[in-house]
Amino acid sequence: MAMTIHCDIVSAEAEIFSGRAKLVVANGIQGDLGVTYGHAPLLTSLEPGPVRVVLDSGEEQVYYVSGGYLEVQPNVVSILADTALRAGDLDEASALEAQKEAQQAMLNQNADIDYSRAAAQLASASAMLRTLQQIRKAAGKG
Repeated sequence: MAMTIHCDIVSAEAEIFSGRAKLVVANGIQGDLGVTYGHAPLLTSLEPGPVRVVLDSGEEQVYYVSGGYLEVQPNVVSILADTALRAGDLDEASALEAQKEAQQAMLNQNADIDYSRAAAQLASASAMLRTLQQIRKAAGKG
């Protein structure tokens, strides 16, 4: 049996994933972070983006998180996010439209907009699109 860790991915609404994994990769605030069996305890913030989970069987699953926290304890990694979605729940058309709207809002200097909110929406939409690209790559379609 391979050395695995228990992984939980939880959103504000529901538990998205709970199971054994060989590897969990998430987008931390200082770059991508990989967690395997025996990783040192850690607590870090996450940026919006994909979370890859490599199961004991070798199958790779990709999830999207809107940011949040990753905590590593002995034999357990927990990801807590405001929003977490399964790969099949992502909608590329909606993400492209959200990205376009956020870019237009940021370029419209005459409008009374909340720049930080538009920037956050742009980052979230771009992260969803990156997640979709990783899913395609993992499936050999990209």
